[in-house]
Amino acid sequence: QVQLVESGGGLVQAGGSLRLSCAASGLTFGRNVMGWFRQAPGKEREFVTAITGGNTAYADSVRGRFTISRDNARNTVYLQMNSLKPEDTAVYYCAAGPSWSVKLYSDSTYDYWGQGTQVTVSS
Repeated sequence: QVQLVESGGGLVQAGGSLRLSCAASGLTFGRNVMGWFRQAPGKEREFVTAITGGNTAYADSVRGRFTISRDNARNTVYLQMNSLKPEDTAVYYCAAGPSWSVKLYSDSTYDYWGQGTQVTVSS
């Protein structure tokens, strides 16, 4: 049974930082593409970033502020979020998909999802 468990969310002031973690179990972690998505109240879920074996992709809205990384030995993917803005407020979801995935920005690429962690950025 595949499980993705996010942690690290919370309340932070604008300009601050948070690091999210996603611990995976039940899959061959190193062979998967891992992504982060977010959903703000009243909005559709949107792509944030993803990482394959050697490449990363970012949404324009977070490029230069957020960094995704993975530790295959720990089966964990991280999202370092710096210079946070109120518009970054959302529930952040971790997702896993097949290693051959091309459309990293599409949520249909991903087979498994975490339960989400709330990030709130105050102004």
